[in-house]
Amino acid sequence: MTIRSLASKVPKIATSAWVSEAAYVVGDVVIGEGSSIWPGAVLRGDFCKIRIGARTHIEDNCVVHSGDFVDVGDDVLVGHSVVLHCRSVGNNCLLANHATVLDDAVIGDLCLVAAGAVLLPGTVVPDGSFVSGVPATVRPARQEHIDRLRMQNRTDVGYGAMLLEYKNAGL
Repeated sequence: MTIRSLASKVPKIATSAWVSEAAYVVGDVVIGEGSSIWPGAVLRGDFCKIRIGARTHIEDNCVVHSGDFVDVGDDVLVGHSVVLHCRSVGNNCLLANHATVLDDAVIGDLCLVAAGAVLLPGTVVPDGSFVSGVPATVRPARQEHIDRLRMQNRTDVGYGAMLLEYKNAGL
């Protein structure tokens, strides 16, 4: 895996986390317990700190980088090729494939961001929202989506189980 310090900025990765050997993590990056960073993902904490919460999964080919602190909460699933250039993502969120979250955007807890959505700079998404479109529109999420978000990062299924399989295989 490519994990690099930059001057005094040193990544801190929980021992229960898993980082793919094909990911790139540099600088002031904190990766929480039970989280995973998949192949092709880039987390660049060169300008400012990036914090990835517990049981959060950054899938293949994502980019996490900004000119300000980026805070990604607990139990978040960040789909393939998502760009996080934002301020924060709350807990229990799903950002579907190819979503783009731009400068100073803030996403609350229990939010679902649809595939391909583009959140413009400074967008504020309240808790329990469904976000879709280009540019993104925000509306309340349905209860079935909220229920699913609460269950998505159980350690016995999905990415929680897969990271253990990869980690135990020495990958």
